[in-house]
Amino acid sequence: MTDAELARDIAAEAGALLNRLRCSATCGPSELGARGDTQANALILRRLRAARPDDDILSEESPDDGKRCARRRVWIIDPLDGTLEYAARTDDWAVHVGLAIDGVPSVGAVAVPGCGRVFASDGAVTLPPATPGAPRILVSRARPPAIATAVARAIGGILVPMGSAGAKAMAIVAGEAEIYVHDGGQYEWDNCAPVAVARAAGCHASRIDGSDLVYNCANPVLPDVLICRPEWAARVLAAIRRTAG
Repeated sequence: MTDAELARDIAAEAGALLNRLRCSATCGPSELGARGDTQANALILRRLRAARPDDDILSEESPDDGKRCARRRVWIIDPLDGTLEYAARTDDWAVHVGLAIDGVPSVGAVAVPGCGRVFASDGAVTLPPATPGAPRILVSRARPPAIATAVARAIGGILVPMGSAGAKAMAIVAGEAEIYVHDGGQYEWDNCAPVAVARAAGCHASRIDGSDLVYNCANPVLPDVLICRPEWAARVLAAIRRTAG
């Protein structure tokens, strides 16, 4: 089984587990979110350790001893991206299973159970044709960044709130929006798998200054990201530069 096939299988299995848990749980939202984080994390760790025992893992839900920094292959996972959305029983949450090789987001799978899909960097997903009209810019529902508002004004875009970072990135891949720009408050697990999938589908993905995204750093903070259709990349980056200037 290839790394991409493994990532797809694990993301799908974790998504199914989270759906079953949410359907059967009788607890409150906070407890539901905590249970989802814990149970999905345990499943993903168990599967990865069995299938790839020589690789290391960085998970949002597990302690990080830093030993992974000496390894070439590190799986970077977010067992439940969008815990608040999951606990609120909305559909815009996701499971991220990514693999960074020498710091490059090389393999990824993002399950979005709310839409019944698993997106992976295995060549099975391609970017649909562009649609006319104002570009749709996906932003955090809870913390829409000021940079996205500035970009929308500069290029005539429309802001569309959405929850999970993975759900937003996969909406670009699915052709449901054109641009996802975020500034502040993210970590490597928030965007490693989404970036790997988006790039494999033909999207642009970078930091908001246009520089490359680097993973498996000692400090896993990775605060900003731009994922968009390739035809919008130059205009969005130029708008960001003008705003920063």
